Amino acid sequence: MNAPAPPEIEAFLVAEARLLDERRWDEWLALFDDEAWYWVPIEEGQPDPRRTVSLIYDDRQLLETRIRRLAGAQPHAQTPQSRTSRIVANATIEKEEAGTVTIRSKFQMIEFRRDAQRLFGGTQWHGLKHGENAGFVIAWKKVELVNCDGVLDGINIPF
Repeated sequence: MNAPAPPEIEAFLVAEARLLDERRWDEWLALFDDEAWYWVPIEEGQPDPRRTVSLIYDDRQLLETRIRRLAGAQPHAQTPQSRTSRIVANATIEKEEAGTVTIRSKFQMIEFRRDAQRLFGGTQWHGLKHGENAGFVIAWKKVELVNCDGVLDGINIPF
């Protein structure tokens, strides 16, 4: 299909990025469907998260655990807390089937922590469904980092 995403989908992606930058973890988690999964492959072109190791592969329950750790008492891995800034662009509709719209977009995330700045970038894929109320819910999210197979020092913040 590869058509430009409509403004309401672009607004959804920008709002998601803002929730992450503002560390509004519970609100971000609420964007996900009960059966959702979140995946960050470890190699370019990785076809299936269940057949090899991934940087992150969380079902909804593991994603909730990850967010509880971030939102709870200050975890060692986030002392001090990371500050992030995200940019989302070039959103396109890739396909629509069975009530799910597949969205492809590009992102950059700057993370600053302990006097060091890291830059992450790549392609993010969202499977979006219409929510019970107005808007969308995330059925799944896949984040393909440009440097997925490089040396990465502890990823603690979701993309």
